[in-house]
Amino acid sequence: MLTVDDARDRAADLVARARAAGADAADVVYAASGSTAVQVRLGALEDVERSEGQEIGLRAFVGQRSASVSGSDMSPAALATLADRCVAMARLAPEDPYAGFAPDDMLAKAAVPNLDIDDGGEVSPEELREAALIAEEAGRAIGGVTNSQGASGSGGRSVTALATSHGFAAAYSGSSHGVSAQMLAGDGASMQRDYHYSSTRYRADLDDPATIGAEAGRRAVARLNPERLKSGPMTVIFDPRVSASLIGHLASAINGASVARGTTFLKDALGTRVFSKGITIVDDPLRRRGLRSRPYDAEGLPTRVTKLIEDGMLTGWIADSAAARQLGIAPTGHATRGVSGPPGAGLSNVHLEPGDVTPEALMADIADGFYVTELIGQGINGLTGDYSRGASGFAIRGGQICGPVAEVTIAGTLQAMFAALIPANDLVFDHAVNAPTVRIDGMTLAGA
Repeated sequence: MLTVDDARDRAADLVARARAAGADAADVVYAASGSTAVQVRLGALEDVERSEGQEIGLRAFVGQRSASVSGSDMSPAALATLADRCVAMARLAPEDPYAGFAPDDMLAKAAVPNLDIDDGGEVSPEELREAALIAEEAGRAIGGVTNSQGASGSGGRSVTALATSHGFAAAYSGSSHGVSAQMLAGDGASMQRDYHYSSTRYRADLDDPATIGAEAGRRAVARLNPERLKSGPMTVIFDPRVSASLIGHLASAINGASVARGTTFLKDALGTRVFSKGITIVDDPLRRRGLRSRPYDAEGLPTRVTKLIEDGMLTGWIADSAAARQLGIAPTGHATRGVSGPPGAGLSNVHLEPGDVTPEALMADIADGFYVTELIGQGINGLTGDYSRGASGFAIRGGQICGPVAEVTIAGTLQAMFAALIPANDLVFDHAVNAPTVRIDGMTLAGA
């Protein structure tokens, strides 16, 4: 893996090679990573995996024609061949009136901000094994746990660089760490599974492995002997483990490419009230130690904190330069990209701001409801907003969480769900996308 400075220089060098090969413009993405993962089960080491790799991707323009080529050979001869091939392909590509770079005057000019996303440390397989063993032992110690699907520990680092022919060149590094456990409770056909995990940039920020394992065990035991609720209209409470998925559906619906194609149910919603008054959803790529923090986007634009939803109102789209040109707007600094192909648009660290009431108060008046802890399947129609997903969790009766529930489906439309959403006050920043417990009235449940 190259250093940050070397990665930036390698990307800039390939840009120069593409220009020398005849490209009118070019940009390059370099990505490298190295990670170690250890898996244990029933107190024994099951797997140790070490992966390392680096790739470089070139996008070359000849007029309004463009092509992308990627490779993993960083030798000068291989890069020269890659540049020649990419330019030759671009000459044969169809013209795209929307393709091109972000405007020069919008590029990030300041030094790359330090977002504190790299702890710089190396984690040994022995340390990862110890963390995984502690997690599994704690999970198996929970009364009612009958088996284990294992526990794992992981750690890694990555380096990313971007260079363009119109003057941008920068790179940054990041680290990642994780501990997880999956426990089983019960026997035979009545067996239930659940999990818990922690992922952070700094190893020192990880939750205690014993806490992770014990929580996985408690969750598995709590799911024993589930019932099936009767079909009908239902108030649904989404646990924070699953409420964040609703933000993911919003992100897809406000993607500029989808808006330009007219393939999103929110295509006509700009500047209108999509959520109820008081709801705010924030994208924060500059969060210190955030799992998706980034100092600039995949086109070299500076990133910034954005309120996607403010007081219930949809404030704008997220768009890379190509989609922005189609929509007649400026690119929003949300471009994302791998080493192959052109940029798209995506969010970073996103959260739904908390409400004013506790989860207990949020469900206190629910006579019969459903508390969702797991969602199954991908039954989302992005064009119409129709929502239908398998779910499991717990019954709510008399304002209290009761016995476990499985094999049901919850359905509605995202338009109605967004408008009815009420957040609790228990927001915790422990993932890339975070939301508190939320309540949604008026959903339909299909069960027994």
